Amino acid sequence: MEKLEQIALSMVPGLGPTACRKLLEAYPGENIFALPPSELRLAFGNHRATLEAILGRTTHARAEQELEWAQKNRVRVLFCTDPDYPDRLNREDTQDCPVVLYALGQADLNAGRSLAVVGTRRATPQGRDITDTLVGQFKPLGTLIVSGLAYGIDTASHSAALTCGLPTVAVLGHGLDRIYPSSNRNLAGRIVENGGALVTEYPMGTAINPRYFPARNRIIAALADATVVVEASEKGGALITAAIAAGYHREVFAVPGRLSDTYSRGTNNLIATQRAQLVRSAADVADSMGWPFPDSTGSSACQTELFPSLPPDARLLYDLLRKNGSLTIDELSVRSGWPMPKVAGTLFDLEMQRMVRVLPGRRYEPLS
Repeated sequence: MEKLEQIALSMVPGLGPTACRKLLEAYPGENIFALPPSELRLAFGNHRATLEAILGRTTHARAEQELEWAQKNRVRVLFCTDPDYPDRLNREDTQDCPVVLYALGQADLNAGRSLAVVGTRRATPQGRDITDTLVGQFKPLGTLIVSGLAYGIDTASHSAALTCGLPTVAVLGHGLDRIYPSSNRNLAGRIVENGGALVTEYPMGTAINPRYFPARNRIIAALADATVVVEASEKGGALITAAIAAGYHREVFAVPGRLSDTYSRGTNNLIATQRAQLVRSAADVADSMGWPFPDSTGSSACQTELFPSLPPDARLLYDLLRKNGSLTIDELSVRSGWPMPKVAGTLFDLEMQRMVRVLPGRRYEPLS
């Protein structure tokens, strides 16, 4: 099919990505719109609206407008059979991914290593700092960073990638003729100018609609080999992305936080329920993924960088452990002057962050 027919096919009402892929498999190399009506009736049965749209070519006019706009604005139109279409979206477990993608920018969507970094729109200063550090640690690997251009952790992910010279892809929940949030317009421009890309399944003129964002999240998850959730409350888009990634048989990681922090509840729960691996640094992700990582930036070295600002109480106990090697709760209580419940609670927070571990005899030692 020509590009016009490919776009038109993606716009046919009632023909979702999964059904469209099955149709293309049944008629490989064929122009679906040129198939005999008898073949189409056999393929679509009682789906009258879909059948009439194909027979009447009712989506061609809209597709022609989209193609003209794309050519004028240097937007790549990637069909699922094109060599530049992301291979990760064509796998057996990602058949619900769109058959057409619109991409502004030259990022390689088939990069050797790709990582989604997502989180809450209401990122804390610590969450943004952790994102900056974590993304920066992937520079030696040349990893493609994927996120959603939303406020908070998404913005921090893209910005960190640009700062350290990594390519980054922003997946949008609307057409490429607009940017949401508008405050990220400059960031979007920098992504494109620096070898990244803005990607969407939606044609121009698609309005901003919250119901499109969960669908957008499936593309974020599918474009990446693994997903890292930095901060998340108990509900939200980041957890949806993590769940979709797991459904696509991709690895999921989460950065732990204090039990008292609202935007660590989601990440801590992912770890506690074994739906995500705990990540202290990029080396944890690289080790799990089998990505080669320079020895000079191994797990222990990165751990301190990823959690640069422990709260004063946690810092006191952590420093006591580093100074003494290992201590019991009783010893920590005496040396800190704190009651046992406070010591136990603070140690639990440190343990959740993989800053300390428990030894036989309920002794604790630092992990770096």
